[in-house]
Amino acid sequence: SDGKEALAAMKSAPLTDLYTLLLMDCQMPVMDGYEASRQVRSGIAGDHYKKTPIIAMTANAMVGDKEKCISAGMNDYLSKPIQPADVELMLKKWLFDTPNH
Repeated sequence: SDGKEALAAMKSAPLTDLYTLLLMDCQMPVMDGYEASRQVRSGIAGDHYKKTPIIAMTANAMVGDKEKCISAGMNDYLSKPIQPADVELMLKKWLFDTPNH
């Protein structure tokens, strides 16, 4: 429900069952997705998450929003309302298509 809870969930995940991709809402209470992503990239959630793909999910679809997400450490961007086909494409892109992302 917020960035602090997301970080806590990552920290407490067993090493045998880590998150492989993060869908990060940009506008969460307590800690927004931008700050949570910066903390993931800095290793706060564990070093094993520093390179985990983070996909922004935001209602903002204005010029510069994608760049703001990327500069916070997110890898890609989905704008709301989220369409199932767009999520499927994003998952394929970051989990299956190219290992060099």
